Amino acid sequence: MTLEEDLQRRDLTINAMAESVDGGGLFDPFRGRDDLDARLLRHVSPAFDEDPVRVLRVARFAAKLGALGFRVAHATHRLMKDMVARGDMTHVTRERFWRELSGALGTVAPWRFFEVLHRCGALTALLPTLDRQMGQAGGHAESPDSMPMAALKRVCAVSTAPADRLAAALFDSIDSIDAVDVLLADLRADRDSAAALRRLVSVRPFLADAAAGDPGAVYELLRGWRGFDPSVDVVVTARIAAAIIDRPVLAEVVAAVLPAARAVDVARLAGSGVSGAGLGVAIADARRRAIGDAISRAGLLT
Repeated sequence: MTLEEDLQRRDLTINAMAESVDGGGLFDPFRGRDDLDARLLRHVSPAFDEDPVRVLRVARFAAKLGALGFRVAHATHRLMKDMVARGDMTHVTRERFWRELSGALGTVAPWRFFEVLHRCGALTALLPTLDRQMGQAGGHAESPDSMPMAALKRVCAVSTAPADRLAAALFDSIDSIDAVDVLLADLRADRDSAAALRRLVSVRPFLADAAAGDPGAVYELLRGWRGFDPSVDVVVTARIAAAIIDRPVLAEVVAAVLPAARAVDVARLAGSGVSGAGLGVAIADARRRAIGDAISRAGLLT
């Protein structure tokens, strides 16, 4: 195989350049340097359409280089749409999709991965629940953020953990713990991602009221997140949830009530003669009162 034949097998022109080992200059038969300067992700040759995984790799490069202004070339976008229309994405294994997705989640602009796949139609086959939440694809042009992508951007500002970022992207697509398990099993997702999404979905009914300072809702959040256990950093989870629902005050509420909620003397209540189910009720009532008092003192009622 010649050097040019080797470079022709690459996905993108910006990766199809070579430099002489003796410093003799750049070998660039597919004008990758021009595309590098123009910040374009362009396919090397029509043979691009022989492997549907290349669609995922283009999306991952868009996420990795998105902060530098890189975008998918129009011709490459059209070729990707043609591949999708032909049904090529059905040949992508779930394991390979997860590998590319998890790699994209660790980049500086992971929302670009989903946007590129959504705009070319590939997300319909790969992650239909999210595709529906992102709405009508607006073609190749930039468009306003969908709710899932806006949530993902907010979470990216507070967490670099891929599990938190995936949870942000998928939160609006999931309405039950059972749905979490089904979707993430289909994605072949790792345990951290499953745990992060389960934590958030399990307390969905209480998030808005907790952000408004309702003591009962805050209690349910802490109970669902094992927040009464001092070894659990529940404030971090609260920051992620606050970013997803775009209510920063939620994290303030949790941080403000946590010391008081954890200070409830369970041993004293147990020694007061209450036992069994009655003890559980007494502990819960005491924690709710402590939470309500802490919210009032902090002036966080809305």
